[in-house]
Amino acid sequence: MKIAVFPGSFDPITTGHVDLVKRALPLFDKIVVAVGVNTQKKYLFSLETRLGWLEKVFEDMPKVEVASFENLTAHYCQKIGARYLLRGLRNASDFDYEKTISQLNDIVGDGLETIFLISRPEYSHISSTIVREIIKGGGDASPFIPKVIEPKI
Repeated sequence: MKIAVFPGSFDPITTGHVDLVKRALPLFDKIVVAVGVNTQKKYLFSLETRLGWLEKVFEDMPKVEVASFENLTAHYCQKIGARYLLRGLRNASDFDYEKTISQLNDIVGDGLETIFLISRPEYSHISSTIVREIIKGGGDASPFIPKVIEPKI
């Protein structure tokens, strides 16, 4: 079984994240959208809220599971038998950062393969960081987040 993990904080999930998962579905038997928990990081939304949103967003996609994990992503992948990491690239900066992480994950994860999908142009400007700033500033984040979670933000 080809299992991929799509790790992130999803604080909040964006339309770009959803597009990436949908495009990757034909490539894998299962995609685990996994919320990485970093105790050093300050989140805008609680883990429970983010997991609930992910469940709602992907409820009609039987090949998608939602989970959370602590510590190294590579170790989590080993634990659940995933041989692939799914990552999105919006720009050259993302590529430089993700390339280094993928090389480390290959070593730490004993051959864990990272699959990169390039963002579609209409999503390349969207990041959770930008969406958080819009929300904190009292702006309208609805163009950047899935409709099913929009009323809850």
